[in-house]
Amino acid sequence: MRVAIVGATGAVGREILKVLEARNFPLSELRLYASPRSAGVRLPFRGEELPVEPLPEGFLPADLVLASAGGSLSKALAPTWAEGGALVVDNSSAWRYEPHVPLVVPEVNRQEIFRHQGIIANPNCTTAILAMALWPLHRAFRAKRVIVATYQAASGAGAKGMEELLHETHRYLHGEAPKAEVFAHPLPFNVIPHIDAFQENGYTREEMKVVWETHKIFGDSSLRISATAVRVPTLRAHAEAVSVEFERPVSPEAAREVLAQAPGVEVVDEPLAKRYPMPLTASGKWNVEVGRIRQSLAFENGLDFFVVGDQLLKGAALNAVQIAEEWLKGP
Repeated sequence: MRVAIVGATGAVGREILKVLEARNFPLSELRLYASPRSAGVRLPFRGEELPVEPLPEGFLPADLVLASAGGSLSKALAPTWAEGGALVVDNSSAWRYEPHVPLVVPEVNRQEIFRHQGIIANPNCTTAILAMALWPLHRAFRAKRVIVATYQAASGAGAKGMEELLHETHRYLHGEAPKAEVFAHPLPFNVIPHIDAFQENGYTREEMKVVWETHKIFGDSSLRISATAVRVPTLRAHAEAVSVEFERPVSPEAAREVLAQAPGVEVVDEPLAKRYPMPLTASGKWNVEVGRIRQSLAFENGLDFFVVGDQLLKGAALNAVQIAEEWLKGP
């Protein structure tokens, strides 16, 4: 298996490299590509230092391309890579809404992997983390309405987002006014209810991604979903407060039982012992944490819960590698 990582020096690209090594992904050759300014950088992999190459035009010498280099580049080049015989697993939003391109969270809709036409899309990080907790509950109790408020880390804006948070926090703590280039406003000691561009309906594109992508991954557009996406001054791991109304009667005890059996989910729900999902504990973890599971005070058959997942892992790099792993296993 010849593997190429496009966007290897970015936050997600570097995580893909770590995940491939940690999961002992079967490969015979690994090529790393990035923009010309990153060419010559060397990244560690399995005891070696691999050089980063400038991305060429045309086909790539790979059977699998793990792409994380932005939507415009993927839109332009992914079809060419696929025509050259590679399966492209794309982390950008370029292909997620194309009807012929599968949008996959392996724990939810693994079967879609084998309907690809050369390209498979990785979901938005917020959607992937929500899906991990919502899908097993939806299957068991049939969700009708979902209300989500997100607490999204700086890592959602990539390496530059994390750098800006650290740099501007340092400025703030030294008596200087923090500035904003990556984010709409300074992020240190602030929360910003604005991620991506505002749409005509008053929601941001980030919020609508949760709606569009959950519908596509679940194969169910009847699910009513509303989201508010908020950027918070954490480095890694997105958190989401979720309220769900179900068709069937549900209890916190039954929900915990379902979630405890769900792959990729860790139930962290001992509030009296101060154990609940947090970015601090979920960062660097492959599983998403789910806790604060309680009966809804607003819906008759309802639950409230809190889910946290590492945006760079299950929200991006890990999910992409898992798609490739399942593809190798076959239908």
